[in-house]
Amino acid sequence: MAVAFTKEESAETAAETQLPDRTISPHPNLVTEAGWTALNAALQEAREQYEAASAVEDVNERRRQAAVPLRDLRYFSERVRTAEVVAAPASHETVAFGSTVTFSRDDGRVQTYRIVGEDEAEPKQGTISYVSPVAQALIGKLVGDLVLVGDNELEIITIA
Repeated sequence: MAVAFTKEESAETAAETQLPDRTISPHPNLVTEAGWTALNAALQEAREQYEAASAVEDVNERRRQAAVPLRDLRYFSERVRTAEVVAAPASHETVAFGSTVTFSRDDGRVQTYRIVGEDEAEPKQGTISYVSPVAQALIGKLVGDLVLVGDNELEIITIA
C-alpha cells in the first residue's frame, strides 16, 4: 500500500487537539447542595461526550471531537473531588454562604443575589460567587448594614 493511503498520526495534529486545562480556582471549592448535584451532572455529561468521541474511527477526528470533553472531564473530576458541600444557613440573621440577600445600591437599584460556589455563580440568574467582591463585603453583615464595594454603597434590606 502506498504511503499516500495510510493515516499518519503526527505530533503536530496531536498538539492541535490537546486543549489546556481549565483554570482551577485557588479558593476552597465550596458548593451548595444544588451545586454538588450540578457538578456531578456536568462530570457525567463530560464522560458521555468523551465516550461518544472515543468511538469515532478516524484517529485525527477522534482527537478533535474528544478534546473538549477530555478537558471538561479533567476539570469536573477535580471539582467533584475537592467539593465541600455547605448546608443552607440555619439562620437568616447574618449573611452567609447560601444566603439570598436583597440590597439597595446608592443609585437606587435594588438587587437580590444568592451567594454560592464559584462553579454555580450566574449573576444573570441571581447567583454570585462567595469570592466575588460583593459577596465578600456582604458575608457576616446584618439587615440594615451598609457596606462599601468599590465606590458603591450597599444597604442590606433582607436576608433569606
